Amino acid sequence: MMMNKIELLKAQKDGLAIKEDIARLAELGWEAISEEDIQRLKWYGIFLRNPTPGLFMVRVRIPGGRTTTAEMRMLAHIAKTYGNGVLDLTTRQQFQLRQLRIEHVPEAFREMEAAGLTTLQTGMDNVRNVMTCPVAGLTAQEHFDASELVRRLNEAFTGNPAYSNLPRKFNMAITGCPENCLHLETQDLAFIPATIDGPDGQVKGFNILAGGKLGSGGYRMATPLDVFVTPIEVVAVTGAVLRVFRDHGFRDSRTTARLAFLLDEWGEERFRLEVQREVGWVLERAGTDARKPTANEHMGIYRQRQPGLNYVGLKIPVGRMHADDLEGMIVLAETYGNGEIRLTSNQAVIIPHVHDRVLGNLTEEPLLKRFLYNPT
Repeated sequence: MMMNKIELLKAQKDGLAIKEDIARLAELGWEAISEEDIQRLKWYGIFLRNPTPGLFMVRVRIPGGRTTTAEMRMLAHIAKTYGNGVLDLTTRQQFQLRQLRIEHVPEAFREMEAAGLTTLQTGMDNVRNVMTCPVAGLTAQEHFDASELVRRLNEAFTGNPAYSNLPRKFNMAITGCPENCLHLETQDLAFIPATIDGPDGQVKGFNILAGGKLGSGGYRMATPLDVFVTPIEVVAVTGAVLRVFRDHGFRDSRTTARLAFLLDEWGEERFRLEVQREVGWVLERAGTDARKPTANEHMGIYRQRQPGLNYVGLKIPVGRMHADDLEGMIVLAETYGNGEIRLTSNQAVIIPHVHDRVLGNLTEEPLLKRFLYNPT
């Protein structure tokens, strides 16, 4: 099999190793950076953009789209100090910073790290940002709160060299929300809320979808794998899926390297059996899908499960904010909420924990005349 140029550079050096070179590359200047290292920088979310020579986009990992005003204040500062003052919300519940010079990246990274932020593995052939329902733990509609599983998945697979050389990127989501807010059928791996009947009554967990994708090679809806897992099994089964993909996925052509193409080649049952062999126990057959037939993007004002509290979903036009606007959003989250901000897969912002007594005041804030809670 002939290796494509990306596979060749991965064989020469693990992408994670570029971290040790970032300071040296910053001193060299962007024009002296080799094409191979330009590609490797993507392991740390650093992307040279052809329309803006010498200027880089930086993608910041926000697991589950849950962040704090302290973290967001740092991103606003970095956007204004080192970039063009603009931040983009992504469809994977992350932020992107625009037009940073490579010589400023080491200092920007030090400041982000001090705030608890990372850009690690937000590009190239890695497990990308793990998504979940943006109102996990808030809505009475959810099957259960998957936030802790997002944390465990992020901890298990981010920065782990065993999973830093996949055949292609790996998009993943897990949710207990029944309201179809995450575009789960487009994910390489998705855990969706489900139930089975156990000896002691109903057991809550997840059915698994695999092989969804957009982009090169065409759209493909994820395949139901006829697998049910309990929350405690999620990390182990994810690792098994990743190892099967890593070891058997196609690496000759970049356009046919996603997990979808392995599933198409093998078929659902063979893939399921390979995952079962890798995980080391007999996988339970799929349970009853707990999702509703309708979708909810969580835009607008909604009651939380916590008495007297609400969350407010705000539309961000084209997912783009100026740093000054983000700072304004931070003030609102601290004044009316508890200092938490959540990002959605539809490039919107949610301010949670807004008490009934101040909800009316929030809706009258000037910033909400541009970032609407009731878009038409």
